[in-house]
Amino acid sequence: MENLSLKHLTSYLTLTAEEKQAIIDLDLIKQYKRGTILIREGQISDNGFFVIKGCIRCYYVHEGQEKTTTFYTEAESFSPPCSINKMPSAYYVSCVEDCILIVANLHMGIAIFDKLPRFEIRYRTFLGELLAKTNAEFDEFKILSPQQRYLSVLQKKPNLIQRVPLQQLASYLGITAPSLSRIRARITKFNQSEKTLIA
Repeated sequence: MENLSLKHLTSYLTLTAEEKQAIIDLDLIKQYKRGTILIREGQISDNGFFVIKGCIRCYYVHEGQEKTTTFYTEAESFSPPCSINKMPSAYYVSCVEDCILIVANLHMGIAIFDKLPRFEIRYRTFLGELLAKTNAEFDEFKILSPQQRYLSVLQKKPNLIQRVPLQQLASYLGITAPSLSRIRARITKFNQSEKTLIA
């Protein structure tokens, strides 16, 4: 499993032989089955996550309904607020697919950065990118219609459409599953009309 995980990791991050061995020695790579809950509402966790392979989802439960806030896929990192403020988590974090993750807490992070100094630079870059991404998505979702939100996801993360269940994607977009189905049907019909006109 370690060799496979490192193969996925090195597909987007160049590692020296020493860095690969340090990752193995620190026992950072964890494998989880689809549906595994990494953090529960009310739980305090020190862990942050880096997705090597798979997809994880953040969601909260309101009046018995799951409300998805975001998804993280390959080469994205996520530090839950509870790991920083040491307060109980306000939401759940779970695996949408079978996942291979780097899982580390603050204390482990010090050891990681000591052995892998390049990772600290990479990590800080990821945090900056993640903050910018989160703010942009939040601003977008405030002003866009549901159909525009869907088209935005289709443009920026097209593989997500095929990877997550319809109900979860609809929740992320702030609409119901039937509404999302109607939006997809409208877009498909429009695309078919465009192709007919071009032909």
